[in-house]
Amino acid sequence: MASTQSSSLNEPVPDGNLPTGSSAAPVREMTLEESLGAQIRLLRRRADLTGAELATSAGISLGMLSKIENGQISPSLATLQAVCGALNVPLSHLFSTFEERRDSSLVKKGQGVVIERRGTKAGHEYQLLGHVLGGPVVMEPYLITLHEEARPYSSFRHEGIELIYMLSGKVRYRHGDRSYDLSAGDTLLFDSAAPHGPEELTDKPMTYLSIIVYPRRLD
Repeated sequence: MASTQSSSLNEPVPDGNLPTGSSAAPVREMTLEESLGAQIRLLRRRADLTGAELATSAGISLGMLSKIENGQISPSLATLQAVCGALNVPLSHLFSTFEERRDSSLVKKGQGVVIERRGTKAGHEYQLLGHVLGGPVVMEPYLITLHEEARPYSSFRHEGIELIYMLSGKVRYRHGDRSYDLSAGDTLLFDSAAPHGPEELTDKPMTYLSIIVYPRRLD
């Protein structure tokens, strides 16, 4: 008699972190001190204040402010109140940010925001498909359409890494001193600091996903 299987595809997945195909390091949640420090640093830079200026306005030493911003000490509520007063933000803002959920973004079909970028002048239409407000990196996902009037342009350059996934049409895409013939289903990943872009529009119109990733600058 065949044995009865004890598991089911409909059974809930056990709690805990399950491995994925990614080689990314496990997530380490920030401590309260690190979260408060990161928020204070961000608010200070948004206010265009130096560390010395904020420290003076808050009545604390620059060394203490540096330790606070780096999450190295647990400042008293009085100190945090003074810093928040100098930044003109309520003390509750710092703690509410620590409790916020991880950011996410949903863009429904056909509702991507059309963005003006350098390629727009060459007839390249960019639709931004989402964004996140925090985190150590910025990711810009675009749906790019090259219409009948589009012109080749292969001199884009910017920091970061870019991934292109062809959805329709055909294009010869140049990166540095090499060219690649791309059609629907093809993927190209490259260092976007080198000159790149479509150098020959073989089959128009064409659409492709362009995902650009680069470090978030706090300064």
